[in-house]
Amino acid sequence: MESAVFIALGSNQGDRELYLLRGVAEVGKLPGTKIAALSSFFDTEPVGPVQQANFLNAVARLETALSPQELLRQLQQIETGIFQRKREIPGGPRPMDLDLLFYGSLILHEPGLVIPHPRLHERRFVLEPLVEIAPDFIHPGLGRSVKALLRSVKTTERVTKI
Repeated sequence: MESAVFIALGSNQGDRELYLLRGVAEVGKLPGTKIAALSSFFDTEPVGPVQQANFLNAVARLETALSPQELLRQLQQIETGIFQRKREIPGGPRPMDLDLLFYGSLILHEPGLVIPHPRLHERRFVLEPLVEIAPDFIHPGLGRSVKALLRSVKTTERVTKI
């Protein structure tokens, strides 16, 4: 079992809080997987060129026996099967977004899967909840703690703990 797997959860359509709670529950039902920690929920301004509503974001730490590829496949199945996510507008609104941030100290670059998540160190809306549950976790590619990464983020989007 890998015990330092981190995923980001986000929603900006429908009942965002209910969707995050349901997303956590669905992830917790995955075979060989349990939720070991969950951050607070954060209301965040959207990042990128698409005009859309604010997100509610969180980060969970998992313990899982699933491979990174199988975990990603299962996360995407939750997005589309449970939450009916449509990928029509890149970076656009979505009822549920589940991103695989870290899988222990693994560094992986393959089609459709890059670990650590390639932009997490630039995203305040990911780092704020991540720091809450794992401030000293070291980014295996950058060799810095997530706490240090948050201090160096240049973005200014509002991220408010609710």
